[in-house]
Amino acid sequence: MERSTTNLKLQATRGILWSTVDKFAGRFGQFIIGIILARLLLPEDFGLIGMLTVFLAFSKSFIDSGMGSGLIQKKDRTDVDFSTVFVFNLVISFSFYFLLFLSAPYIAEFYNRPELVNLTRVLGLIIVINSFAVVQRARLTIKIDFKTYAKVNVTSVVIGGLFGVLFAYLDYGVWALVIQHLSGAFVTVALLWHFNKWKPSMEFSRDSFRNLFGFGSKLLVASLYAQAFRNVYDISIGKFYSASQLGYYTRAIGFAELSSGTISSILQQVTFPILASLQDDKHRMVSAYRRLIKMSSFFIFPSMTLLALLSEPIIILLLGEKWRPVIVLLQWMCFARVFYPISTMNMNILNASGRSDLFLKIDLSKLPLLIISLIITVPIGVEAIVIGHVVTSFLSFFINAYLPGKLYGYGAVSQLRDMLPVFLSTFIMAGAVFLLTLTVKNQYLEIALGGMTGLGVFWLMSYFLKMDELKEIEGLFKNLLKRKL
Repeated sequence: MERSTTNLKLQATRGILWSTVDKFAGRFGQFIIGIILARLLLPEDFGLIGMLTVFLAFSKSFIDSGMGSGLIQKKDRTDVDFSTVFVFNLVISFSFYFLLFLSAPYIAEFYNRPELVNLTRVLGLIIVINSFAVVQRARLTIKIDFKTYAKVNVTSVVIGGLFGVLFAYLDYGVWALVIQHLSGAFVTVALLWHFNKWKPSMEFSRDSFRNLFGFGSKLLVASLYAQAFRNVYDISIGKFYSASQLGYYTRAIGFAELSSGTISSILQQVTFPILASLQDDKHRMVSAYRRLIKMSSFFIFPSMTLLALLSEPIIILLLGEKWRPVIVLLQWMCFARVFYPISTMNMNILNASGRSDLFLKIDLSKLPLLIISLIITVPIGVEAIVIGHVVTSFLSFFINAYLPGKLYGYGAVSQLRDMLPVFLSTFIMAGAVFLLTLTVKNQYLEIALGGMTGLGVFWLMSYFLKMDELKEIEGLFKNLLKRKL
């Protein structure tokens, strides 16, 4: 039992490290490329791509249908299971691309932007390309082989970004973004098949499909709902406001996602297979779950607060004056995303336990919040829409934590109690940085001194309050020095 625990910790350490390398390097690469593209392109170009994001996201959810997660969660998976999912993904992807091709004129009419017809039909090819990656990604996740994952994703981001920047420089406008997405997806698939030696037998088993889809179907509905929840803001802004306004909104999300989305993605990718492996040992699973909740809050609260406080000099220096409307949207978006990684963990433990039905019920229960928020805020303006998102995100945390609290005795109140030292440290850090920004007028100094002051004050408060997370981080680095990754 002790050896098993040690091996699991080693797997988790390696997984978290390489997933962190993957996510931060990949997102940082996207971030740098995004800055270059933002200087070469117009907000309207980003807005046009944002109008299509929801349709591609829905198609992606149908292609996977939760069956990739089903493969990860299943204990006695076979090669027939993998082949069945691959065949299903392939058929569905071609079907959805055909539907998207036919729907292109109606999408263009909905937004009253004729140029979306060709953009939809070309960018839609990414649906077919990505279908070749679902099973290969699942196999790497099952093996917790995030080192290979990191190589693939970082390489695809760099190559796709270089193509995008090249064509933006050559004045291709919005098509530079299309080329960036397609080339990045193609490189991802090519590398996954190169590193992952599995080849499909093209065998399709009805029994395997029923078993995997029985688990995945709930995740499919939840995924479709999540995509609607996430992209309804893009649809609303694109429909009722200009493409430029949507461009500002998507850039604000991009900056917020660099921190919140990265941490959430790391947690979801690494913890799902680990928690799934512990589903028969409730005590160990809840213990791991609690530690992950505390660790994620330790990173996300100070980073998002610091980003909100320093958003003005960051946006002006990196993107330029033409992107100034992003500042206020980013400040609100930081607080909308602050609980996002915690909510991810609360939902992830249900999937890891095989309770995708409860996952679906919780997601659907948040629908009234979304509808009420949009009814109130859409007529007011884009900033009001984002403020509504802040409110719904905060309330969603309590909803997401309800069932884990009932099932495992670790609900919203217990989680907030564990996060109290982080709240206090972040609050004191925010006060120190805010006072600094009132006295420093140079934008470069404001970012440098504000960042160092924020991190320094938060670290000192964490040390003073004797947070366990500091010991966890220290232990992680000691493990890295002792073992070859």
